[in-house]
Amino acid sequence: MTVTATTSITACGAGREAVVRPPAPAAAEADADRDADEQAARKAALDAYSGYLTASRTASRHSDPYAPELSRFLADPLLTRVRMAIRDAKEHGAMRTGTLKSDPTVTAVSLIGVPATVEIQDCLDATGYRLVYTKDRRAVPGSGGKRYLATATATRYPDGRWLISAGAAHQDQPC
Repeated sequence: MTVTATTSITACGAGREAVVRPPAPAAAEADADRDADEQAARKAALDAYSGYLTASRTASRHSDPYAPELSRFLADPLLTRVRMAIRDAKEHGAMRTGTLKSDPTVTAVSLIGVPATVEIQDCLDATGYRLVYTKDRRAVPGSGGKRYLATATATRYPDGRWLISAGAAHQDQPC
């Protein structure tokens, strides 16, 4: 006599419900979104950098370390450093005048980190930008300008603004 046993096997497991997830966006869509976000960050950072240079030149020309334009484009610790430099020049009877030429480029974008940052490199041409005595507009000795490398970091703050938070002039590195 032959006995045959049959059993039913449930593949999904007893008592479990299947979770249906929407399909992940196509790789091309995700890349396009990432590229658009990166381009927007680049533009916003370069706009903030340009605003920083303009605000700093204006504040320096007027010897006003608390010009409101500075805080529109700068954040600490760079904001405090710029204000101190303007104040020091003012206390010594000097101010900046002339033209500072800039040719910035974005060297890195990090949107994953918190906060998001954009690194900027610039070749500043300060040959027409001078520190002069306020009374007679004579150039302060040793303050002649030249072309040099500058770097800056733009940071996205929680309110969505991009501000320049760090910067360095590498005057020993011509460009």
